[in-house]
Amino acid sequence: MQQTILSVSTAGTGLYEFTDRVDRFVREAGVDAGLLTLFVRHTSCSLIIQENADPDVKRDLQAFFSRLVPPSTDASMSWVVHRIEGTDDMPAHIKAALTQTSIGIPVMNGRLTLGTWQGIYLFEHRVHPHRRHVVLHLA
Repeated sequence: MQQTILSVSTAGTGLYEFTDRVDRFVREAGVDAGLLTLFVRHTSCSLIIQENADPDVKRDLQAFFSRLVPPSTDASMSWVVHRIEGTDDMPAHIKAALTQTSIGIPVMNGRLTLGTWQGIYLFEHRVHPHRRHVVLHLA
């Protein structure tokens, strides 16, 4: 079993790929077969596996989630009570609830079994920069 915590710095809302860092952890662990679990220790961002070839995918995903869950200043969000950390706070929690805070990826022959165009992303839902922590557990 191997474990580590990666720090991912964000510049605000968006998708931040860190596949290379996860891949390096798996290769250095020397485990031939197993399951890698990634868990983000925050409630206003999430983890996703998504296409990493065309940047339009990232833009479209971000636009979709912005339309699905706008800031709490939007008239459609007038029901939101939790605004203690700003107008993006509760919408960020909702987006995180709609996505996922942990991912499992099989490891075979000492490598992640991601598909050709798949990348691992931290999906930041807050407007301001943050330092996020992702736990990696390989067993």
